[in-house]
Amino acid sequence: MDPFEVRMQFIEILRRLNASQQSIQKVVSFAIKHFASCGEDIWDCIVEETQKGSINSRINVLYFLDSLCETSLMVKSHSQSERSRAANANGLYVQFVSRDLNGIVESIVPDGKQGLPNLVSTKQILENWRSKRYIDPQKIDDVLSTLDSRPSLTSSASTPSKQTSAPHQMLPRGEINKRIEQDRERHKRLRERRWVQPTSHNPATFQPPQLACFYPLSDAVDGQEELALDIEFENQWETTSDWNEDDDEAIGEEAELAFPGDGIRKPKGPS
Repeated sequence: MDPFEVRMQFIEILRRLNASQQSIQKVVSFAIKHFASCGEDIWDCIVEETQKGSINSRINVLYFLDSLCETSLMVKSHSQSERSRAANANGLYVQFVSRDLNGIVESIVPDGKQGLPNLVSTKQILENWRSKRYIDPQKIDDVLSTLDSRPSLTSSASTPSKQTSAPHQMLPRGEINKRIEQDRERHKRLRERRWVQPTSHNPATFQPPQLACFYPLSDAVDGQEELALDIEFENQWETTSDWNEDDDEAIGEEAELAFPGDGIRKPKGPS
């Protein structure tokens, strides 16, 4: 299949993309299969769809990119030969997502009312990428800061703007209902994929990781990448609060439930 045929076929299946996992995996498989010969052309089609597609199709593309990044990193981690490792050194399409992240988000969440339906979902995806280390967390933080710094809807609505006459301000009722159903499917899938499965620390029983190779929190030591279990621990450690009175009360209640009537004293926190 020549590059022109690949491009036309990819555009066709990309425009039929919806929120179902089957639809997403079909496009992901096609993109991964033809990355070596037509990766740049396929990426151009993806960027073009985020710019010209409807507001609903753009968020579909973002969730597709979520699966594409995960699959790309899995392909990278499972590369066996030196040639394939060299070809996949930058994580296939992850390098393109990282390079064009600002422009993609700007297209998927445009300024004004038009971008509001995609704002929350986009933030969820970006936070998921940050926690899984698909992309440099600092770059994700910069994009999230840009989204948070936008004028609120109430302040923008109080002053007249040119966007009141922009197209796509009102979606047909059928499109709204379709979007609701697709959001349910997407959020369900996102919740399922938030958990990080640990990998074995025993070299004798080590198996290739079944999840993506996440972006490390710190520099590699002795050429070893940080394990997914270590990343999950660091995420939990950074977000855990100090010991306080609420912890004392919670442990006391648990002790009373486990040993009712034994007069177990509530534990005291560290001095």
